[in-house]
Formats: sequence, structure tokens, C-alpha cells
Amino acid sequence: MAVPDVILPDKLAPLVRNTIFSGNIHHYNEVDSTNSLAMHVAAQADYDPDRAPEGAIFLAEEQTAGRGRGSHAWESERGVGIYCSFLIRPPMSPSEALWLSLASGVGVQDAVKEITGLQPDIRWPNDLMLNEKKFAGILTETSSDSTRVKHAVIGIGINVNQANFSGELAGTATSLRMESGREWSRLDLAAAMIRAVDREYRALLRAMNGPIRTPALRFEPIMRRIEARSSYAHGKLVHVDEDGGYNGITDGLDPRGFLRVRTDKGLRMVISGSVRPLPRRNDGTGS
Repeated sequence: MAVPDVILPDKLAPLVRNTIFSGNIHHYNEVDSTNSLAMHVAAQADYDPDRAPEGAIFLAEEQTAGRGRGSHAWESERGVGIYCSFLIRPPMSPSEALWLSLASGVGVQDAVKEITGLQPDIRWPNDLMLNEKKFAGILTETSSDSTRVKHAVIGIGINVNQANFSGELAGTATSLRMESGREWSRLDLAAAMIRAVDREYRALLRAMNGPIRTPALRFEPIMRRIEARSSYAHGKLVHVDEDGGYNGITDGLDPRGFLRVRTDKGLRMVISGSVRPLPRRNDGTGS
């Protein structure tokens, strides 16, 4: 690209006007982790939210210690990806926080389709896939007491213009450039992502503040929408890296957002394990 594609706040703010994030965008050339930074700032401001209001965004050109779900690292090469964390203060209980990751996945999916025309898949609970390779991930972290979330940070990493990956990532990771054969504006994609995350977060707030108070029904419209966006939600033969590992066929989400997997020993609920696809076979559902 002839012009450096830097995601500067003064260029980004007009593109995300009317979102809750437009007035509080923080940009850094290099940080260890945008999530770590956002969580630190939020913790300092828990008793004075004006110091870190809902809607703060932390963006970096490079992360030196980017983090994925579990103990996984996130490769964050300078100037080719989007490394971003959203600070929010949702009026929800800790048990409902999974919906933040799931809804954000829909937002990333919409933004990528809007800018590139590509149609990503969502792999429960927090991966975005193209041709069964991961190009984006979501890491949601919360600070909570027993009944409420004090603050939450939604971290999103997107591989945009990487030309290749080395080592073990070569077989599992991809980028929008690698899938499409061309480079994309990180600024335009970041703006589309922020608008989409804002839209999905507002939908969650409406669900939480709406007239339906029954937990099993409150998020049902959002649950059905997420299921419709993911090939992993129904009828996918998978291996689950949880409780010693097991195989089964996915059977939708439960009212809390957990993934149901039907095995030959009955229905199991995936709480936090990684889910990987398996080739189809003819010897039952799994074990």
C-alpha cells in the first residue's frame, strides 16, 4: 500500500460515529497485550468509572505478548493485523459473560463480509475460520463479584495482511490476504468491526433489559442467530479437548451459550474446551 495503513484515532473516530466507542479510542505503537492493558486500566477505575468509561478502545500496531484463549499465544506482527480490546460495563451476571464472546464473533463475521466479501465461519466459542483455518480470535475477560460483572474486556485479533505463517501455525492459521490474494485496509476493517460490535452489544443490552426475564428465554433470539452463523453449531463431528477428551456431534447451544455435543454415551455440554472438526465416519457419534 502506498499510504501507511495505521489505525489512528483521528481517522477512525469519524468512521465509528454514533457508537459507544467513538470518543475514547487509545492507540499504541507497541504494547504487551491490549487485553492486559485494558484490564489494568479498568481495575484502576472500578471505583471511579469516569477514569475508564464504558466504550474505551485500546488498539495496538503490535503486541509483544498477545494472548489467546487458555494458554495460547497470539502472533501479533506489526502493521499487518488488528489487535484491539473493548472495555465495557455490561449489567450482567458472571454466568452470562459467554454471550459477549459469541455476539462479538457475529460482529467480526459481519465486518469481514462487509469489507472483503469473504464469508467466515464461527467455531465455538471464539474463533473465526476461513477454509477451516483460523484468522481471528476473541478473548473475553471479566472482573466480577458474586452477582455482577464489574467490567469486561473483549479482545479481538484479526490476521489481515500477513503473507504467510511459519512453524506449526502454517497448517492452522490464515489471513484475509492469504485467502483473497490481496491486501485490505486495516482502518476500514477496524471501523466496520467497531460498528458491528457496537450493534451486537446493543442487542445484548436490549435482551438483558427487555421484558423477558426467564434466563432460558432471554437470549434465545441471539442464540438462534449465532447458531445460524456457525457450521459448528449443528451436526458437526468434533473432538472436544475437555474432561479427558471426547468425540461427538454438535447439537446446538444451550440457553447459557454452551455448546451441546451428542456422544454415544449421551448429551454432553462443552464448558470451556477447544473444539476441533473430525472427518466423518460410519461408526456412531463418538465417545
